[in-house]
Amino acid sequence: VNEIDLTFWGRRFRVVKSPPEVLSDDLNSDSTVRMETPISSDVSEPPSESSPKLPKDRIEVFSPMPGTFYRSPGPDKDPFVKEGDQVAKGDTLCIIEAMKIMNEIEVESNGVIQSVLVKEGAAVEYDQPLFILSSSS
Repeated sequence: VNEIDLTFWGRRFRVVKSPPEVLSDDLNSDSTVRMETPISSDVSEPPSESSPKLPKDRIEVFSPMPGTFYRSPGPDKDPFVKEGDQVAKGDTLCIIEAMKIMNEIEVESNGVIQSVLVKEGAAVEYDQPLFILSSSS
């Protein structure tokens, strides 16, 4: 539709669409845009954003969601775990509060807590390391 006529309460309105503006003289040109990217002979692995390589007997526990990290079930309560504690599969390690919901984070394998990587009340991101465990065989 390029044109429309309306009559409303005894008044006539006419709207006309102008043709599109042509920016090129040659509409059928086969112009090619070439972008060149230099190729480097140095092939290196992309930088890793994860923590440094851990020994084989160490296991990292990652945050399954963004939120606020809590080591204990309440302000005046003892932490769920501390460094040196033996943990079994299914034990609660911490709580992550997300959208006003307290989510208990459980350990997925047996081990000993080697270090707690996050401070009480700190904001954590998805897939952020929270704990380092040594596996117990």
